[in-house]
Amino acid sequence: MEELCRMQTPEPNQIATSSIPHPPLKELAVKIVILVLLGALLGMCQGWAATTRLYSPTRIAGFHTGVMEGALMPAAMPSLLMGKDLPIYAPNNIGRGYKIGYLLGINMCGTVFFGIAFWRPRKR
Repeated sequence: MEELCRMQTPEPNQIATSSIPHPPLKELAVKIVILVLLGALLGMCQGWAATTRLYSPTRIAGFHTGVMEGALMPAAMPSLLMGKDLPIYAPNNIGRGYKIGYLLGINMCGTVFFGIAFWRPRKR
């Protein structure tokens, strides 16, 4: 009978750890910092690729080049808005394969950016 009235104290390893909720402003600030850093990285890659490395008149762009150029295309917008004329599409390409790669690259870039922007940590 005495055992029924006694409270059991949990073992130290059985105590549930409570997760501290992140304040919304901190979460928003982290997302903004990540997006700005990712945008800056993509912008530097676009600047590197915009030189004659990828858009050479003698180079025939294929699927893989299309994926890379499609992923970097959104990063060209700030430079285009500031008046710098950057190429965003290789005119000398293999055709359908390049275009499919280009569209996949654009969609991958959008998925990464919007995935980070709308990502919310799981609640436990």
